[in-house]
Amino acid sequence: MLGIESRAGRAAWTVFLVGLLLFLLYLIRGVLFIFIAAILFAYLLAPVVNLVNQFTRRRLSRVLSLAVVYVLLVGLLVLAGIAVGSRVSEEAATLAARLPDLIKGAAARLESPEPAWLAPVKRALVTVIQEKLGDLGSVALPLIQKATGRLVSIVGGLVIVVMVPILSFFLLKDGAELRDRILGEVSEERRALWEDVVSDVHQLLGQFIRALVLLAAATFVAYGAFFAILGVPYAILLSTVAGVLEFIPVLGPLVAAITIVLVAGISGQGPVWLILAFLAGYRLFQDYVLSPHLMSAGLALHPLLVIFGALAGEAIGGVPGMFLSVPVLATLRILYVRIRKARRDPRPTPGLL
Repeated sequence: MLGIESRAGRAAWTVFLVGLLLFLLYLIRGVLFIFIAAILFAYLLAPVVNLVNQFTRRRLSRVLSLAVVYVLLVGLLVLAGIAVGSRVSEEAATLAARLPDLIKGAAARLESPEPAWLAPVKRALVTVIQEKLGDLGSVALPLIQKATGRLVSIVGGLVIVVMVPILSFFLLKDGAELRDRILGEVSEERRALWEDVVSDVHQLLGQFIRALVLLAAATFVAYGAFFAILGVPYAILLSTVAGVLEFIPVLGPLVAAITIVLVAGISGQGPVWLILAFLAGYRLFQDYVLSPHLMSAGLALHPLLVIFGALAGEAIGGVPGMFLSVPVLATLRILYVRIRKARRDPRPTPGLL
């Protein structure tokens, strides 16, 4: 028709539909993030729910086990918010108030001419501190002081905080049934392939989110203990920042390290070289010992691909996009490997992970 080959027409139509689907997914990326966060939260809670259900299955149903876990979780979050959140807010406000004086003191210490061979470097650092960091105190302090008066802008965040546990509850309750229904719509010749894909993704996401939470907790504890022993100021604030930024691949730990060194340097408390040595040693331990042990070989992504994914995720969805870049890339890898294996050998194979 109209001189267009039917095969080329079908290919063009397929490309158009895929492009349209990707565009629609981009438009609703905020909603998708809520559902993905709920899925990851469900994977985080699944072992606890299964453990509680194992001990209470003769007395409580799975729904009641879920309720017990949620009540305990809310209680732990409230206690953590009271114990850590108030301390973090207090240290952040103190740092913002003292920042102008700390910057002046750091510049005065660097103006010393001794040793002579470091004088050019010191002058450059003084220029950077005075030009780039001089206005941080006047900017940060009003933001912190006005934070309590911006409750309206936090409502959206509260909606997310409420929606994610609710969606996770239904996923934990009916996830197996939803999976069976979806796989039931797949044709017989392709069902084995997609059952393997679902099984691999299921194991991957559970392993990923639980390992990530453990890595963040380990970072918070290790940094907090080291800073407390060394007497580094704002220890709880800095260790909390480091723990939270562990959820952002590659760039998060780098930003945390720069922040810690910068605060320790301008405060003049605690040897910066020892802090640098600790940060380097802990990063090597985490990247080559702790993280491989927790993550296993499930991700199997090259560091360059992880960096590219983090940057691309930030361009598409900001910080949530950076956080989701690793599981998305790992899921795409599973699809690629499974489809390639199915084309070479149509017989089902054991799980990749």
